[in-house]
Amino acid sequence: MKIAVFSARPYDRRSLDACNQQGYAADGFEFIYFDATLDAHTAALAQDCDAVCVFVNDRLDAPVLQALHALGVRAVVLRCAGFNNVDLAAAEQLGFFVARVPAYSPEAVAEHTLALIMTLNRQTHRAYNRVREGNFMLDGLLGRTLHGKTVGIVGTGKIGLATARILHGMGCTVLGHDPYPSPEFDALGSTVPLDELLARSDIVSLHCPLTTQTQHMIDEASLARMKPGAMLVNTSRGGLVDTDAVIRALKSHHLGHLAIDVYEQESALFFQDRSGEIIDDDVFQRLMTFPNVLVTGHQGFFTAEALQEIAETTLGNLVHFAAGSECPNRVTKA
Repeated sequence: MKIAVFSARPYDRRSLDACNQQGYAADGFEFIYFDATLDAHTAALAQDCDAVCVFVNDRLDAPVLQALHALGVRAVVLRCAGFNNVDLAAAEQLGFFVARVPAYSPEAVAEHTLALIMTLNRQTHRAYNRVREGNFMLDGLLGRTLHGKTVGIVGTGKIGLATARILHGMGCTVLGHDPYPSPEFDALGSTVPLDELLARSDIVSLHCPLTTQTQHMIDEASLARMKPGAMLVNTSRGGLVDTDAVIRALKSHHLGHLAIDVYEQESALFFQDRSGEIIDDDVFQRLMTFPNVLVTGHQGFFTAEALQEIAETTLGNLVHFAAGSECPNRVTKA
C-alpha cells in the first residue's frame, strides 16, 4: 500500500519510517513524502496512492476529496486529533475511510501550555535577551506568583485534564467548563458555567476542538466578561479566538497577556521558515508588536514521545483500513 504524506517535515519522516520498519514491515506500507500541503493544486501528487496522510493545515474540502477519489485514493489518515479541515459529509459520500490520532501525549501540550504561562508571566524570554546584552536590570520584568491564582480550563478532555493536574499541583484554584463534563476533573477543580469561569479566572486556557459551535468562542463579548488584566492562552485551535477582538482588548489594556501556539491564519505561516521574507499578514504583525504577547509556531505537540505515539496510531489506523476492520479512531459525519 502506498501512502502520500503531505506537509511532511524531517521529523515526520523519521518517526513514521522508524515505526514502519520496527513494527509494520510485514504490512507492506510505502510512504511517499511531500513537503507541500494538500490542497486542490497538490492533490495530483497522490497519483497511484491508496491513502493520504495529512496534518492540521492540509485542506480536505469536497473538491480536494473528489480529486483524490478520482486518483484512486480511498483513505485519509490524520496525524492529529482535530479534523475540522476535513469535509466529513463529502468524505462519507465518496466512501472514504477517515481516521485520526485522538490523543497523543496530552502531557506534551499541557506542559507547553505551562511553559507559555510561565514565560509570559515571569518574562523569561525578555530576561534572557537582556542578560545576553549585559543588562541585569529587573525593571519591567515583574511577574505574579501563580500559587493561589485562579485558572480556567475551557475544555476538560485529556489535554485539559493534564493541564489542570499541573496547575492544581502548583497550588492554583482550577475552574473547568465543558459541555461534556469529565468526572476526573472533580478531583482537581470545580466545573462552572463559561461566563463564571471567564469572570473569575486570572488565566484562561483553551483546550477545545474547533467546531461551528466553538468558532470564535473568544470574541468581543467573552473578552469583556474576562477579569481585567487576565491572561488568555490558546494551545488548541486558532479559530477559537477572534484575533481582531483580541487585539482591541490588548489595546484597551483589558486583556493583560496573550499566549498562543496556534493562529487562525497559521496555514500561510507556520511550519515554514519565513525569516528571509516579508510577512504580509497585517493582523499577525500587529500581534507581534505587543510586549505582552507570546507566540510559538504550533509546537505544543512537539516532543519525541508524542511523535512516536502519532506514528504508532497512524500506522495502526492504516492496518485497520487495509484489513477492513473496525477502527476505534475512525471519524464519521455522525
